[in-house]
Amino acid sequence: MKKIYKSSVQRLLFLFLTLAIQINIIFLVMLQFKDYFLYFYIISLAIGCILVFYILNGKSNPSYKIAWIVPILIFPIFGGTFYLIYGGNKLSKREKKKMKNQNIKMKSSLIQDPNVLDRLEKESEYAKNQALYMINYSNCPIYENTYNEYLTPGEVKFEKLVEELKKAKHFIFLEYFIIEEGIMWNTILEILKEKAKEGVDVRVIYDDVGCVMKLPYKYGDKLEKYGIKCRVFNPFIPIFTNRLNNRDHRKIAVIDGYVGFMGGINLADEYINAFEKYGHWKDAAILLKGEAVFNLTVMFLTMWDFINNSDDDYLKYRPENFTNEKYLSKGYVQPFDDSPLVNEPIGETVYLNLINKAKKYIYINTPYLIIDNEMATALKIAAKSGVDVRIVTPHIPDKWFVHAVTRSYYQSFIKDNIKIYEYTPGFMHSKTFVVDDEYAVVGSINLDFRSLYLHFECGAWLYKTDSVLKLKEDFLDTLELCQQISLQDCENVKWPVKFGRLILRMFSPLL
Repeated sequence: MKKIYKSSVQRLLFLFLTLAIQINIIFLVMLQFKDYFLYFYIISLAIGCILVFYILNGKSNPSYKIAWIVPILIFPIFGGTFYLIYGGNKLSKREKKKMKNQNIKMKSSLIQDPNVLDRLEKESEYAKNQALYMINYSNCPIYENTYNEYLTPGEVKFEKLVEELKKAKHFIFLEYFIIEEGIMWNTILEILKEKAKEGVDVRVIYDDVGCVMKLPYKYGDKLEKYGIKCRVFNPFIPIFTNRLNNRDHRKIAVIDGYVGFMGGINLADEYINAFEKYGHWKDAAILLKGEAVFNLTVMFLTMWDFINNSDDDYLKYRPENFTNEKYLSKGYVQPFDDSPLVNEPIGETVYLNLINKAKKYIYINTPYLIIDNEMATALKIAAKSGVDVRIVTPHIPDKWFVHAVTRSYYQSFIKDNIKIYEYTPGFMHSKTFVVDDEYAVVGSINLDFRSLYLHFECGAWLYKTDSVLKLKEDFLDTLELCQQISLQDCENVKWPVKFGRLILRMFSPLL
């Protein structure tokens, strides 16, 4: 059994109690106006209409707009109130200034080598255009001299991570959505404690919502006593606020500037199948060694400085400052980040570029399939044009309501020649794309609205590396363990279930 901390339970109960009190206060205020209900309703309706016009003219995704507009129009009093409290994605002026400064600093630290782009253009103008998009909007250059190794399942990543952590001499940076005490984290923590004693600069960032039931309250203080610097992203406070929308969903490890890990694997036992939570956990990561790791270093330091109000010298952490070894490899590697604060759907656009340029096949692993009309249309057009589109989702879900929305897409996709599979042994948590034996992405970016629009995410874009073929091989091997969903399977679903899925799908951007 997994350990649940008394302090975490108490904190969660306190949070729910506080939120419940806030809801009751809202209701009580409304009851005070019961004698003026008609006037109050008209005012609420007017405010709701103004909010609808505001939402319609905003830059958010159309599906996200619809998910808010429907409750505002049907329940103007409550829908409008909750949008004002919880909707949107806004920062304070101070935070906007901080983030703007961090972006400027990130851009000035990560300089693209023009010779690499020239060589890429000679191989493929399509590939160069995709790389330019990430350079221009994610501030992340593309590299040649970077060893890359596809790691799956989580047990393989864990073994490699432990091996590299033990070699650390200068610094260790870890940034994870979930950390939970157990075999995986305790093993890593012992290494971090030893390295901190040796004078290695050890820093850890974890997301507070991701760890609210995983770690004791103020767990960072415990790490600080071991000499491990720790910061918590966006602490979960018991107040209705749109700040709850933004979470740090990234999984990054950087060791001495030239070794990096990224992907979908958090630091908890279910990710290495030491604890069975939803059957067998299928996940993926990628190991990088060489120049491209600097992108990960700067991503981490940007987040660290944002949380810590500090000003690190990023150039001190360049790979060549810590190793003379040259990592030669085939192809190109471009680690990129995706922030909800830049008003640009970088992760989704990277995926769309891959879909739209595909000629032979598109193979996708994803735990969730909750996408907007643009991506659904792109996948269908590719399949209708003769591209072999296959998608693997979980058979055993982690959230039943999210999986219900995922399954709501099956029938229309299958009708348009997209092949759907469910990973029969358990939960598919990998977030991978592989296309035409040339392109691939491994990262933390789910095919759902939160990952694509609200969370801090990251991924590695690969072109013509050996890892691309490893991803393809792993995908085809995984299909042997999957159940293909047929059109008849979809048609046999009872109508109340179908109706429930469609209702959930309408509000899926808010899940």
